[in-house]
Amino acid sequence: MADDKILKGEFWALALDRAHLGLWDWNLSTGDCYYSPTWAKMLGYAEGELANTSDLWLKLTHPDDRERAQQSGDRHIAGLTSSIETELRLKHKDGHWVWVLDRGGIVERDAEGRPLRLMGVQTDITRQKEAEAELAQVNIRIRLALAASGTGIWHFDIGTQKSYWDARTREIFGLVSDTDEVTAGLWHTYLHPDDKEATERAHLPPPDSQGVTASQYRIIRRDGEIRHVESLVRFIAGVGSAGQILGTVRDITQEKKHAAELAFAAHHDALTGLLNRAAFDQLLAEHIGNAGRLPLAVFYVDLDYFKALNDYAGHAAGDLALKSVAAGILACLPASAHAARLGGDEFAVLVPNCDDACAETLARAVLVAVRNADFGSGVGSRRLAASVGIAFVHDSTMTVADALACADDACYAAKAGGRDRFAVFSAETVSGGGVLNAARLAAKLVDAMEDGRLKLYGQEIHRLGWPWEDSRHVEVLARLEGRSGRMIPPGQFMPVAERFGLASRLDRWIVSTALARHGEAMRSGAISLDFNLSAQTLSDPQLWDFVDAAIAESGAPPSAIGFEITETAAVTNFDAAEQFVRLARERHCRVSLDDFGAGMSSFEYLRRFPIDAIKIDGSFVEHITTSHFDREIVAAIARIARSVGAAVVAEKVEEKSALDILQGMGVAYGQGYFLHRPEPLEAIVARATGTVAHKRVG
Repeated sequence: MADDKILKGEFWALALDRAHLGLWDWNLSTGDCYYSPTWAKMLGYAEGELANTSDLWLKLTHPDDRERAQQSGDRHIAGLTSSIETELRLKHKDGHWVWVLDRGGIVERDAEGRPLRLMGVQTDITRQKEAEAELAQVNIRIRLALAASGTGIWHFDIGTQKSYWDARTREIFGLVSDTDEVTAGLWHTYLHPDDKEATERAHLPPPDSQGVTASQYRIIRRDGEIRHVESLVRFIAGVGSAGQILGTVRDITQEKKHAAELAFAAHHDALTGLLNRAAFDQLLAEHIGNAGRLPLAVFYVDLDYFKALNDYAGHAAGDLALKSVAAGILACLPASAHAARLGGDEFAVLVPNCDDACAETLARAVLVAVRNADFGSGVGSRRLAASVGIAFVHDSTMTVADALACADDACYAAKAGGRDRFAVFSAETVSGGGVLNAARLAAKLVDAMEDGRLKLYGQEIHRLGWPWEDSRHVEVLARLEGRSGRMIPPGQFMPVAERFGLASRLDRWIVSTALARHGEAMRSGAISLDFNLSAQTLSDPQLWDFVDAAIAESGAPPSAIGFEITETAAVTNFDAAEQFVRLARERHCRVSLDDFGAGMSSFEYLRRFPIDAIKIDGSFVEHITTSHFDREIVAAIARIARSVGAAVVAEKVEEKSALDILQGMGVAYGQGYFLHRPEPLEAIVARATGTVAHKRVG
């Protein structure tokens, strides 16, 4: 029997060792406590290395766990719990803490039922606790990510037909509840009627599906507010008796609103809210192609005296007038018609199924609306009028460019007839029968940008009294080569580019082409390039995105790039011009005011814009040797410019005597045929690059 006991003891010791369990045995009557060798081994001690005292485990227990561990035993001894079960940390021999699960209970009582002996085992659960801690960190990160994204989580148990919404989901739906469980049919009552069928279908993935179904839909909250939400839904097998549908929900109302605003901005003029040029062209093409909308009346509306209004009353009054004109035009039109602001003070209207009488009635109403435009309370009796050109489209093969060209030609006829009137296009409204010359020239310009017939030229800007190589500034010009080889001057194709909305595209082509071809020369310091910008370009909200990309791609330093804007361009959109100058200065690009002095607002721009240079209009320079008035104007402009730290460039320097006078006035820079005649930009850059290379060799 003794041998059997020994064998049984060895068997249990082996079992404890294999199970990694530490056994403790506490005799309450004597106070002795036995700890198995496996218990000591779990803590890094050899058998017999620890004294089997009753409080040994308590000495090795982490201070933060002692009270909880003692209370677990005390409650069991008092009969409050059926067993001892608690988690605690014990100190390992090498100093780290070992997490253990302590389980045990009373194994012997006296005749009165008082406990005499307790036994239990402790299991090393350190790895489990570490895994739990890591999982807790993951869950924290997931909850933070969900909170940051505004995402709610819900699930639907197919077997029990129960739905559970987390707090964020309830918040999105506007549901006030303290519990996650909601009635199964509640979600359906929130769905917008127009989205209900498709949304319910998207939220029922097949039981064998593995993918995620995404959907966007509208809900109507109990307060009547409509919200846009996005859901991701997936079927989860093996959860519950029949699986589970797990989903997320996110409120995307603001995203939808922002997208709608961007879409509106992409197709509408920011100031007036009318269609912009691109949107109008697209709509006009669609209407022309629809025979059911013919005859189609196309109106070209050009405001008269608008520049004078800006000069006299200021840009705030001008903007107010443009908005008032736009509202007045819209009020005149039938529901089927559309209006656009083409740019500056030019508008366009298309009216489907409109005959002569209808068009004339509308034209007269537009003229009245323009006359009655609101300038603001601070403006006196300055008048505003319009010239209106009307063209009819009867043939669905007519192009948008031709339709607008005809209406524009009629508008010019109305201006020639005295303004504040309308004219209907006919072959007699244009001289020489060239009804589509402007449209054809616009088409040639587009082709020339693509087939290499648009040429880059340049004219040097000289620092007076110094070799050009000391400044190396060049104004970039464009020349259009006809298919016959004849050069078409800018005076012919630039107005056409403005008329047909091509000016911004032309400016972009010039800037990107020049930087791409000569960026390396600019990096080396061989040359600096100045570019003229049209009113359409200044109003382009994506202008600086384009310029930044062109600079980055070419590697041209911003300090070697200059931009020239005219008063005419600034008048068209003063706010855009002011913002352009500010952004150019932030990038260290130079900015010059071109044709300075020709308009009434020139000094106002000098005060408002922190520009680098002004270019005195050539009309004051070309007669400076014979006109006392012109000399006084140039001298005054030079003095004012110097006082605000702006350099002065005189244009149209055509003779030596003019050069001497300008130098005597302290004008620092000049440009004109006497100093340099325009030539291909490539030749100028080659010459400048050669001088730089020569200096380096020398």
